[in-house]
Amino acid sequence: MTGRSEELAARVRQRMADAATPVTPAAIVSAVRADPSAAVLGDTAVLRIADRVHDELVGAGPLAPLLEDPQVTDVLVNGVRVWVDRGAGLRQVAVPLGTVDDVRRLAQRLTAAAGRRLDDGSPYADARLPDGTRLHAVLPPVATDGPYLSLRTFRHRPFTLDELVQRGTVPRPVAPVLAALVAARLAYLVVGGTGSGKTTLLNTMLGLVPVTERIVLVEDAAELRPVHPHVVGLQVRTANVEGAGVVGLSELVRQALRMRPDRLVVGECRGAEVVDLLAALNTGHDGGAGTLHANTPADVPARLEALGMLGGLPRAALHAQVTAALQVLVQVRRGRHGRLVESICLLLPQGADRLVTVVPAWIRGQGVGPAWPALATLLQDRGAPVPPPVHDPPAPATGPA
Repeated sequence: MTGRSEELAARVRQRMADAATPVTPAAIVSAVRADPSAAVLGDTAVLRIADRVHDELVGAGPLAPLLEDPQVTDVLVNGVRVWVDRGAGLRQVAVPLGTVDDVRRLAQRLTAAAGRRLDDGSPYADARLPDGTRLHAVLPPVATDGPYLSLRTFRHRPFTLDELVQRGTVPRPVAPVLAALVAARLAYLVVGGTGSGKTTLLNTMLGLVPVTERIVLVEDAAELRPVHPHVVGLQVRTANVEGAGVVGLSELVRQALRMRPDRLVVGECRGAEVVDLLAALNTGHDGGAGTLHANTPADVPARLEALGMLGGLPRAALHAQVTAALQVLVQVRRGRHGRLVESICLLLPQGADRLVTVVPAWIRGQGVGPAWPALATLLQDRGAPVPPPVHDPPAPATGPA
């Protein structure tokens, strides 16, 4: 926008903020046209200024174009600097956010619109914007050079498996293996680090569930939106300003069991709810799924042990539950050139103490691993097609973004 357009937008924004009338698109357009300097503007320019004012009053302001970009996965604001991830690592972009005080007001407005509090007495907040974008905001002095905003965008249409193949996330020979895991109703966890694409892959795999089955989702924040005709979701409820009304993941898992799930899915296992999930998967609810933060598949048993202890489950009992409840790990990783499915592993009991061990069935760049025959047997026993062994050429070196 030109300097004059910026000044016009600022005047209209101030008038709308001072007025008691509802901030609607029609009201903003009328306010723009009522400004004397708008007499020489055409309809296109008026609508462009009105859209800008609307975003600044009720939307994400200058960040709105980034959040609307389908390639953007994360928008990070440090003070008045903006960083964007379009799937290949963070890049700084020039966005006119104004002053630090403007960013503070933006953070408070976005948080308030989601029913959360953000001020000196409560200097940080998690919120979910109306379009599904996840927001975390921190104010000074907790944020030393802030305010800090972290926005994880919401993709309205999940990727299909073919699209993930075309993007290079899933190697073409591995796609039938992922489809077979779903068809065989094997219980699996998608594992990886923060921002590695766990939710993206889980969304895609849930879209492969037969349409005759009912998927019940349990999530801390509603992110999963599989393309499937029969999906119901339960979301954690945080405490109100009086500290009451909390509904946690463990309780929601128990409620989900009463909802006749064909596939029980926990969006992210991060606490004692893993005990309830394992118990559910051990009582006839096969085909369940979830995500788990873990840098490598080998870290998963220790991670599950730690979560199991939060739920009061001893180590030996935890491993016995995992052996009976979970079969497969699908690892994703964020590389320099994007997000990649890195390996498929089985959880197998080993040794006299029957502790769970992670054994690779396929590794990117290496091909089939020692657990491939066991995976093929699992698929065959459950009546699912057994894909041919995946023999990969050596993978190029792609370090973390």
